[in-house]
Amino acid sequence: MEAATRRALLLLLLVASSVPAGFCQTNVQDVSAIQSLMSEWTNYPSTWSWSGDPCSGNWDGIMCSNGRITSLRLSSVNLQGTLSDSIGQLTQLSFLDLSFNFDLGGPLPASIGNLVQLTTLIVAGCSFNGGIPKELGNLLKMSFLALNSNQFTGTIPSSLGLLSELFWLDLADNNLTGQVPISTTTTPGLDLLVNTKHFHFNKNQLSGTLTGLFNSKMTLIHILFDSNRFTGPIPPEIGNVSSLQVLRLDRNGLEGPVPNMTNLVSINELNLASNKLNGSLPDLSTMNVLNVVDLGNNQFNPSVAPDWFTTLTNLTSLSVSNGGLVGEVPAALFTLPQLQEVVLSKNRHNGTLDMSGSISKRLQSVDLSTNNIFEANVNPDYKKALVLIGNPACQDEKLKDGPYCITQEQNVITYRTSMDRCASANSCPSSQNQNPATCGCAYAYSGKMTFRAPFFKDLTDSDTFQELETSISTTLKLRAGSVYLYNVQFNNDSYLEVQMELFPTSGTVFNTSEVTFMGTLFSNQIFKPPAKFGPYFFIGDQYVPFIVDGGKNSKFSTGAIAGIAAGGGVLVIALILVALFALRQKRRNQELKVQANPFASWGTMQKDSGGAPQLKGARFFSFDELKACTENFSDSYEIGAGGYGKVYKGTLVDGIRVAIKRAQSGSMQGAPEFKNEIELLSRVHHRNLVSLIGFCFEQGEQMLVYEYVAGGTLRENLVVRGSYLDWKKRLRITLGSARGLAYLHELADPPIIHRDIKSTNILLDENLKAKVADFGLSKLLADTEKGHVSTQVKGTLGYLDPEYYMTQQLSEKSDVYSFGVVMLEMVSGRQPIEKGKYIVREVRQVLDPADRDYYGLRAIVDPAIRDAARTVGFRRYVQLAMQCVDESAAARPAMGTVVKEVEAMLLNEPDGDGANSAGSSATEFDGAGRGAPPHPYSDVEITGSSYAGGEGASDYMPYFEVKPK
Repeated sequence: MEAATRRALLLLLLVASSVPAGFCQTNVQDVSAIQSLMSEWTNYPSTWSWSGDPCSGNWDGIMCSNGRITSLRLSSVNLQGTLSDSIGQLTQLSFLDLSFNFDLGGPLPASIGNLVQLTTLIVAGCSFNGGIPKELGNLLKMSFLALNSNQFTGTIPSSLGLLSELFWLDLADNNLTGQVPISTTTTPGLDLLVNTKHFHFNKNQLSGTLTGLFNSKMTLIHILFDSNRFTGPIPPEIGNVSSLQVLRLDRNGLEGPVPNMTNLVSINELNLASNKLNGSLPDLSTMNVLNVVDLGNNQFNPSVAPDWFTTLTNLTSLSVSNGGLVGEVPAALFTLPQLQEVVLSKNRHNGTLDMSGSISKRLQSVDLSTNNIFEANVNPDYKKALVLIGNPACQDEKLKDGPYCITQEQNVITYRTSMDRCASANSCPSSQNQNPATCGCAYAYSGKMTFRAPFFKDLTDSDTFQELETSISTTLKLRAGSVYLYNVQFNNDSYLEVQMELFPTSGTVFNTSEVTFMGTLFSNQIFKPPAKFGPYFFIGDQYVPFIVDGGKNSKFSTGAIAGIAAGGGVLVIALILVALFALRQKRRNQELKVQANPFASWGTMQKDSGGAPQLKGARFFSFDELKACTENFSDSYEIGAGGYGKVYKGTLVDGIRVAIKRAQSGSMQGAPEFKNEIELLSRVHHRNLVSLIGFCFEQGEQMLVYEYVAGGTLRENLVVRGSYLDWKKRLRITLGSARGLAYLHELADPPIIHRDIKSTNILLDENLKAKVADFGLSKLLADTEKGHVSTQVKGTLGYLDPEYYMTQQLSEKSDVYSFGVVMLEMVSGRQPIEKGKYIVREVRQVLDPADRDYYGLRAIVDPAIRDAARTVGFRRYVQLAMQCVDESAAARPAMGTVVKEVEAMLLNEPDGDGANSAGSSATEFDGAGRGAPPHPYSDVEITGSSYAGGEGASDYMPYFEVKPK
């Protein structure tokens, strides 16, 4: 059948090619190019036809002049496939927009360099990979080049420096490496782009120095180089680009002093955070329009707060965390009329905090944690966030139990378009949403707007976001009120993310022309948001009606075959209709069955171990629900991966953020572990345990839906943010995770053994509250008289209890051993097994009670907590950890005892030297150790995923199965 179809298609193409040129309004070369593109794509617009004429047939997305195709605007039409080399035949093409077609990928063909008339090339939000073609340097008329949010690799071609007309250059969010090319006597470079306004290179892996890139002839307004690997100094020439409005160099490896920037009088945002800059804090006193400044986490010389802290009256956000600041915080800072956020944590501010006077009405949060402030006078009218944790002031009776000195959950309700007027309206069918303008149901065109440098921080200000709604509906010529904004938040890159839905003015569906029109308005930056939102990019979602209808636009369309098989077509259609009706009825019956009993299919798997799980509080999710809230499990929603599968973040329809653990095909351990985890997690509820919200068990899928814990794993935090995890934070994390584990052992009914305690199964929220996760290997202690369970040895290399390994007798003391290993990770910052060395053995060999400074651990202790290693509290902590990893389970403390010990350490920690070791309930460790049994990792076979530690590990790591050889 396929061979016959191909022969029929070939016949049609031969006939088309023999038609005289005057019969077709489109140039024959252009027709051939379009047909070649169609042969590589599925889901091209329904108005395209193999036998039609692009220029005279009103083909969606195509514009012509004198029989030549001049514009291809195919944004957001759900194209799938690759871009044919034949694109180079469209030699009169001036505008090419393929943005927001996520399944359009492969390499960008070098033949695109033949399009010498091209002024605009946009492929943002696709899946193109490979290198950026150097042939782009041939396109000397190019003014707008957006290759962002793809998978491009390799270096930036130096030939781009030839594009002297370039206004917009966006290469962000790819995998580009190497240096930014600088011109030489023989090769061009990007320093020649003196007419370019936008350098968006953020979120790549670019390296080397920036020396020679900038000069005073440049007219740049946005330099976005954040989240790369640049080193060396900030070039002094950057201070002469007086047109600059946004400068983001944060999260690189830049070093040296900040050069003179007094000429940057038009700048709105300056972000130099998380580098290795030193010397004095820069003088920003001339930046009179500056809104947002972040200089945190550098190596500046100690200094008092500079005068510009109180003179820059347009400041909305000031962040100089870990900036070497000393002295009192200037009281006048809090009176700045536009101020919304102050972050001065991890400095050496002292004296009295004076917030007793008039405070800016717009101020939302002040973070002064971990300073040396002894007293605080706060205006009682100030009701917003103030964080003083880690200051001596929190020892004051008036403050220590108040809101400023206790860790509180952030519960800010950010802006969301009001739907109050539609409260009484009926619910909408699947895939449709409620139009806020009419309260009716329609297929919304949706996507995410990401603002890379907004000039504000307040996400609750309705006026700000209503202004954005109005500007969108006006520019896109939509009905007033038909823009719905939600999920407004700052992400980890300090970018403002806004989910958006747009609704048709009439009817329930946008047509293809309307969708491509809207997509191009965003991709080509024709839509200009209010100035305060700063530079942005948009990634459109697949439009649902196009997905539903996409099958009819395959490589061999029904239009090409209809004339050949007309006689059998009616019969085929009738059979299809009958089959579809039967399939629909069957599916509906299955859906009704699932709705009545969501576990009806539980017993269909071969390895099932019984009936449906007994749930307490968790709910069943359909596959379609979880697919929708992760944009079809988009890579952009992925937050982790391991041997079990992948973990995605998502947002349910009620706004709750979740983490969805999805087993990959072929790696599901079967129903027993899956069912076990559901039953266990739905039964236990504790603030230091990850909560199970629900699960999905249909369409061959196994998914668990957890609460979203935004701070990542303990392992990741030790690796990435170790220098910010001071000793008190590590004690709090230890205490929280110990409490969660003690709850499982001592308060759950029946008690539960976790069986896979490790640093990648301890998650941290935004406030570093620890939550124990992943119960896939857990066992109940019910109906056991000896307090142990005989079971096949499972666990993770490095954390495995040697007694459990030798005897296969699992007890709650096996968890205690693993927890002791985690405690040693906290001390050392190392993985349990690193470069062939096992942390337990290493510590046991070097412990020296006679060493009053480092307890013998000078070479092992994490440099970030080296000062704490000289305290009695540190010694108590190490003693407790070594008790937990005692080779005899009977000698290990219960988790309840561990909790009490760590509580005592934390209680005494503010005094600086902890409690007297003589009064501790922890036994002094003699450092000699016991006679060791055979090492549990010397003669084993390990199956499962190889140990990844924290680097690239999932929040929910897979387990290892360890068997004697």
